[in-house]
Amino acid sequence: MIIGIDDTDSVDGMCTTYLTAVLIDQIKELGTIKGMPRLIRLNPNIKYKTRGNAALSLEIEANPGLEQNIMDTAISLVEEMADVDCDNTNPGVVFLQDRNEQDEKLRNALEIFMWRAMQDVLTIGDARTLIDRFELAHKGFKNGRGLIGALAACGAIACGLPDHTYEMVAYRLPKNFGTLRSIDHDSVFRADEVTYPGTWDTVDIANNIVVFAPHSPDPVLFGIRGDNIHAIRQAFDLIESETPGRAILYMTNQGTDLHLLDEHISNLSEERSYCVTGKVHDTPRTIEGGHTFFTFGIDDVESEVDGAVEVGEVGEGTCTIECAAFEPTKGFRLVVRQLMPGDRVRVYGSVQNDTMNLEKIDIIELSSHEIAENPICPSCGKHMKSAGRSQGYRCKRCGTADSIINLTSVDRTIKPGIYEVPPSARRHISMPLVRSGDKRAFPSR
Repeated sequence: MIIGIDDTDSVDGMCTTYLTAVLIDQIKELGTIKGMPRLIRLNPNIKYKTRGNAALSLEIEANPGLEQNIMDTAISLVEEMADVDCDNTNPGVVFLQDRNEQDEKLRNALEIFMWRAMQDVLTIGDARTLIDRFELAHKGFKNGRGLIGALAACGAIACGLPDHTYEMVAYRLPKNFGTLRSIDHDSVFRADEVTYPGTWDTVDIANNIVVFAPHSPDPVLFGIRGDNIHAIRQAFDLIESETPGRAILYMTNQGTDLHLLDEHISNLSEERSYCVTGKVHDTPRTIEGGHTFFTFGIDDVESEVDGAVEVGEVGEGTCTIECAAFEPTKGFRLVVRQLMPGDRVRVYGSVQNDTMNLEKIDIIELSSHEIAENPICPSCGKHMKSAGRSQGYRCKRCGTADSIINLTSVDRTIKPGIYEVPPSARRHISMPLVRSGDKRAFPSR
């Protein structure tokens, strides 16, 4: 049996991963837990999300005759622990049993649904249609929005993921819920130093920030992410903190970029995340608060190459969108501010309010720029001054005249390559460049 759970938390507390950890403890005597539970990050742009938009699933081989006991336990636990008093909390639980798992049509439908949950916007009706079509055992609370994530999380086990990482999540003792977390700052940095890049996004080196511990009043103490299970466990042992109540190792789609759609700029929609290739159209500008923006897009020549029909937004045959590196991206903005019109880039990020919020940028090719300067006097080495309209230039000191403007190439200090936001600004599902293996990558540390 596969059990999927979603939407049990709120901004005031609770955490679906914690509920899943408790559930594992309660049902392990009713069967054999198979493999690792899954922690699946869904579309990070969904407006209903609480924090990281995670859904959970686990697989258990039930002892004979105890399938209903397991389902009853899961439903009762959600009733007991979910923060259903919050208007935005609408839990859902889905069960895939043996007869369902053998259904190839169900697996195909689940895989499509899972990808849409990570990349697109689904409705409660979409989830109920799939549930009714395959007669899946389930329980939806209130409006049942959590059924969306519960189904997607089931799909992560039934259908698998093309890429995955791991996270060890440590939970607080119940007596400490809602209090200030006690974690030794220096020990976290030491653990990172010893285990990176087997672990990543534990700390933000450039900004001297511990990023693996939440600040909300939920039961999570901290979470160690990485690709190497041994390194994750080693980091866990090196960190000095308050005593954890329990710890669970999850398989997850965090750090995979599975939320990104490779799309043409003319087809972008709100609340989705994309990677798009085009050119910088203007000089980046920084506004009050430190946010940096530039216009990105394609022109009619590129449109013909791509074979797409463009909607003119700046000029006929031109399609553009504003790209933003907001203040929390810190040093990443320094990279963005060095862009110039004509630079060919690939941008990665989410579209909200007609703006692409950048997660990464691949500078493919730098454009050439020249600065026009007044001619230099050969006698004194000073720049000449204009002698008047259409009268060329003259050196006031020496009287030397000239009419030729000097063109000096702009020295581009930035290099082509892929740049990323720091860990403190990175979304859970976004891939850190240390995982990419791309020789053109400039990781944030």
